[in-house]
Amino acid sequence: MVELKSAAELDAMRESGRVVAQTLQAAKEASAIGVSLKELDEIAAQVIRDAGAKPSFLHYRPHSAPTPFPAVICASVNDAVVHGIPSDYRLRDGDLVSIDAGAYIDGWHGDAAISYVVGEADPADLELIATTERALAAGIAAAQAGGKMGDISHAVGTVGREAGYGLLAHHGGHGIGRSMHEDPHLPNEGRPGRGMRLQPGLVLAIEPMLIADGRDAYRTDDDGWTLRTVRGARAAHVEHTVAITTEGPRVLTML
Repeated sequence: MVELKSAAELDAMRESGRVVAQTLQAAKEASAIGVSLKELDEIAAQVIRDAGAKPSFLHYRPHSAPTPFPAVICASVNDAVVHGIPSDYRLRDGDLVSIDAGAYIDGWHGDAAISYVVGEADPADLELIATTERALAAGIAAAQAGGKMGDISHAVGTVGREAGYGLLAHHGGHGIGRSMHEDPHLPNEGRPGRGMRLQPGLVLAIEPMLIADGRDAYRTDDDGWTLRTVRGARAAHVEHTVAITTEGPRVLTML
């Protein structure tokens, strides 16, 4: 069921979104050569706790997952696209890092993700990240009241495909609100003018996931969560929680 949020409920979601933005900023600022992914997770947990919120991801278990997620953030490095479990792995020079975070406060969830490089960056990685961010911006711009879900999907997918990148198969954005994942599912590729009408109060997590070698396929690690590219290609993932309003798209996960 798709739930449309009131203006007051969007304001409440803005608070959870602000906590998510603060969490991502803290994780990025702490990312340095030699820092472990578990240390980033601990920092994220502290930021969420200090804000009086709860982590959306910790112990979360959708039907497709073999076990509850064991951490506060998803930390995916290099060929890990999404859902990476923070480990003792210590960041190295040139690592491409994607951090996904969620926070729950006063009954509402927020969800966002960023990608960045630690240390000296390969220009190809910077271009991959920049293109993923452009795809997100295009999707947000298309999130207009009166439009269709396919408009967002088409905007995201067009940016990725025109750059020659792959789109993680079977994955995309989603509705969000009282639950972390709500209807509707939002594909990262589609036809404009198709699908559900975008109504004011609809809140979507828009999240492009681009793969450098142009392939869409992935494999799943033994942990049952981490999704990796099939041939070791690098990937980037960015995301915002966005509300459809009569005044245009409202990004709820900004600082």
